[in-house]
Amino acid sequence: MKAFQACLLCAVLLLGQAAQAEPVRLVFVGDVMLDDGPGRTIQAGGDPLAHFAAALKDADFTVGNLECPVATTGKALDNKIYAFRARPQALDVLKGRFDALAVSNNHSGDYGQEAFVETLDLLDKAGIRHFGGGKNLTAAHAPLWVEKKGLRIALLGYNEFKPRSFEAGADWPGVSWSEDSQVVADIRAAKAAGADLVIPFMHWGWERELQPTERQRQLARTMIDAGADLVIGGHPHITQGAEYYQGKLIVYSLGNFVFDGFETPETRRGWLLRLTVDKSGLIGWDTLAADMDNAGTPHPVPGARTPCGKAGDKAVRMCGQ
Repeated sequence: MKAFQACLLCAVLLLGQAAQAEPVRLVFVGDVMLDDGPGRTIQAGGDPLAHFAAALKDADFTVGNLECPVATTGKALDNKIYAFRARPQALDVLKGRFDALAVSNNHSGDYGQEAFVETLDLLDKAGIRHFGGGKNLTAAHAPLWVEKKGLRIALLGYNEFKPRSFEAGADWPGVSWSEDSQVVADIRAAKAAGADLVIPFMHWGWERELQPTERQRQLARTMIDAGADLVIGGHPHITQGAEYYQGKLIVYSLGNFVFDGFETPETRRGWLLRLTVDKSGLIGWDTLAADMDNAGTPHPVPGARTPCGKAGDKAVRMCGQ
């Protein structure tokens, strides 16, 4: 009987270890802007995410960048060339597709602090988690903890594209700004709090530039040196390639995902990034091309070759879809 109990205990322990070792699949997309063309599609009963619904569903956790407030309150700021604000019904399209959304970008504050806070509250009511912004500085810099299959992941979001007036303060709402010292401190704190993986999701770089800036490269390396396990970026409205540093993946810009008002092929192309991770880090990854139509709705691109890789790669490969 004792031998049987010992074998049973061993079996339970092995099963527990197997469950903990099971990989986690993450999906990241770039800018999701639900005003203007996408907003009109939603108001007409359409679904801008319909063509990627299966790809978004086929993940353990899905993340995007919400490139607009979702609110009924506030007033468009006078100093913005483009000011966006989506209607609350737009969240119906996001529910069940996105587990979390970054709000750390240069459009979250387009309609002021009241609309920003309303956005956070509406996301909470819709069951969509958010990070990279909050009702004060501490909340804005807090990691979003993702716990799946025994894996504990800390997501951090930062903006460093003007206006900095959207930045959160000690007692006022806003986004998290990417001061190097603060970013390093946040990454180290997340590691100290038990994160198996730390993933910063950045809003950085210059618009419509095919290559990342030296600032992007420097900050990405600084974050990895501080303990980040991979770095993902967006904002330039164009994809900017990927590379490895110290064996860690950097995807500089995923480009647009749902966004209208762009005319060139480069600005209409975005990537859906798929990651497979475990406690050892990144196991494998690939990207799916998404081309936006005039209304800002993304469509798959059969046959497109886009960046991909796996553990142990020293250079980014290109894979077909």
